[in-house]
Amino acid sequence: MDEAGIVGWGDASDVTKKLIGSWSLSRVIENQATMQGLATFTPLDGERLAYREQGDLKLANGTTVQAEREYIFSSSAGGFKVFFREDPPRLFHEISLSASLGGELRGCARHLCKRDEYQSAYMFLPDGTFAIRHVVSGPGKDYTMNTTYTPLA
Repeated sequence: MDEAGIVGWGDASDVTKKLIGSWSLSRVIENQATMQGLATFTPLDGERLAYREQGDLKLANGTTVQAEREYIFSSSAGGFKVFFREDPPRLFHEISLSASLGGELRGCARHLCKRDEYQSAYMFLPDGTFAIRHVVSGPGKDYTMNTTYTPLA
């Protein structure tokens, strides 16, 4: 990574600190649903953040339902880990970030859920937004979900 770092995000190890606060989220689950909502990252301690999202999920048939999800983000060297919010927390995946030529921080991970595979990619963009893409495939699940996060003032 260049010495100046990434505009808006800093070094990869600083990302979790920059997530603290509220974000507007816009999600597309290809051919299945869309979601508009709010995501918040709240400090739990010096290394971990509670993530909570809630919003309106509009299904392909036009039905709208309330949806929510919770995770725990934990900073790690060069990135972060994401845990399911359970007792005890269970690791979803670990993301190691690196700078791309376009001035973004990017990282990806793989997670097996029984026989279904999650391929996840995180992109932290120079304008201060970030995006997460999950491509899920297997005998029980088959979808692509793209979520864009924009900071709230």
